[in-house]
Amino acid sequence: MINETLGIIGGTGWLGGAIAKAVLAKVLLPAGNLVISNRSGSHPLAQRGVCLVTDNQDLVNRSDIVIIAVRPEHFASLNINATGKTIISLMAGITAQAIAGQTSASAVVRAMPNAAVEIEQSFTPWYCFGEIGATTRSLVQRLFECVGTAAEVQQEDFIDYLSALSGTGPAFPALLMTALANQAIVAGIPAEIAHLAAKNVVVNSSQLLVSRDARQIIDNLVAYRGVTAAALQAMTQGHFEEQIGRALQEGAAVARKGLQAR
Repeated sequence: MINETLGIIGGTGWLGGAIAKAVLAKVLLPAGNLVISNRSGSHPLAQRGVCLVTDNQDLVNRSDIVIIAVRPEHFASLNINATGKTIISLMAGITAQAIAGQTSASAVVRAMPNAAVEIEQSFTPWYCFGEIGATTRSLVQRLFECVGTAAEVQQEDFIDYLSALSGTGPAFPALLMTALANQAIVAGIPAEIAHLAAKNVVVNSSQLLVSRDARQIIDNLVAYRGVTAAALQAMTQGHFEEQIGRALQEGAAVARKGLQAR
């Protein structure tokens, strides 16, 4: 358990709220050391001992570390002074330098969780701009491990690229599952069966990847020269990996443009 006070601006939203609940569930800090803000000044978390405020500057003043979990377009209107504080930004497309410039924070951590925070299965890459001590660095890692796994990256540009990869959360698996189901229906498979089969491939069968190497699985199936090998070969000849690459680059480009792309 840590002694620092953590403030979450947007702590009652879906992302900030999920982190707040996970931090309490994992007992990362005492409930009284968690400060969250919203406009109404009321929320069920207050009944658990969490400090709830309506003023974001009040939250900053009370906190050692401040998480900003609001939509990027709302950042400009925050008008907070975080001099001497560490800010953790969960906003896509706003550089650490811009955040430091507007808030006067001594250090800014940019992080990109995904929707799987709801089930504590997010992968969260994070990047630090400015100097932070070993204790704070450990706290950031432990904070995001409350909602899954996390890793520090050494270049800020990696955050923008990973916004289009891991930051998409279930989007790519959802697209694959939809495509598999739709094509099965086109082939005459009843819709209910098609959806069950597609869900099994994406959700259930993929659990084998938890303990097995993905490349080895592919190589073994290709070497067998059966039905799966033929399907994989068709996808390879259709430039499947190149299409994934283009998709990631397009997403990363939007992240790098930030608010200009919105």
